[in-house]
Amino acid sequence: MDTVAKPVALRPTFREMSSRRWESAKDFLKRLWRSPSARLGGLLVIITVSLSIAVPLLDDYDAKRDNNLSAKYKPPDCVYQWIAAKFSDTKEDDVAWNDVTCDYPFGTDINGRDIFRRVGHGMSVSLRAGVFSVAIALTVGSTIGLVAGFISGFLDSLLMRIMDIVLAFPSLLLAIALVSIFKEGGLEKGMFAIAVTQIPRYARLARSMSISIRNQEYVTAARSIGTGNGSMLLHHVLPNSLAPLIVQASLGLGTAVIETAALGFLGLGQRPPHPELGKMLAESQVGLASGKWWLMFFPGMTIIMIVLGFNLLGDGLRDVMDPRLKK
Repeated sequence: MDTVAKPVALRPTFREMSSRRWESAKDFLKRLWRSPSARLGGLLVIITVSLSIAVPLLDDYDAKRDNNLSAKYKPPDCVYQWIAAKFSDTKEDDVAWNDVTCDYPFGTDINGRDIFRRVGHGMSVSLRAGVFSVAIALTVGSTIGLVAGFISGFLDSLLMRIMDIVLAFPSLLLAIALVSIFKEGGLEKGMFAIAVTQIPRYARLARSMSISIRNQEYVTAARSIGTGNGSMLLHHVLPNSLAPLIVQASLGLGTAVIETAALGFLGLGQRPPHPELGKMLAESQVGLASGKWWLMFFPGMTIIMIVLGFNLLGDGLRDVMDPRLKK
């Protein structure tokens, strides 16, 4: 009796794999665009990241050149002159509008330094510190959590008790203590301190994902054919744990920016004379009592915009990456 040969399943070609990935990416972007928080957060993130990259490239900051004591405590000229031109009694509007200048759109500080330029450079410093600290915390914490959850046993208990000890301290106080251990503060030491305080969050999240994945059928099948623990962690556990870790990283960026600003406010962040948003808030206290509102308003609003953008984007990513809400 003749037997009919069963068709052999062929591996997908590179073009087919690329097409599937492209379709998956388009579906992800469509669902992300439907989220109002993701749209608003993504817009704020794009604006802040673009400015933090463009300002240092287009303007080489020089503290000595920026000092101009003759322009001490200049208010935002665009705002004040626009209001004056708007309510001017001049019949010819062109005369009033031609007098509007934007030499200092955000005003100046006690040393006559342009706050607009300093906010742009300070934004770059804060974002750079936040990205590096989150990258360190994500790498170290995810490695600890995945290994502890997959292997379990004594190693799991030991690593998690260490994470519990770190979590017992308030993150900002622990960061201040770690920076204070060194003789002098600095941006690099601040990034390291912030990263240490955030490691337990990623470790516990990665551990929970590793525990739920290690008992899945595909992991059991890989173990039955002799696949090592390292290979299973790299090819099975890690790829399926990326979604919640990415969401946590986007939310953690906002927290890292706030903690960077807090360290700068206390004088433990970026060293002067280079500007930093938290340091600018600390320096604005002198002029704020005399009505120089712009000294604190623009650096503070910049911090709010950065943190709000990453938090909204993180909320949108969380909703989009949740498989229960995919439909």
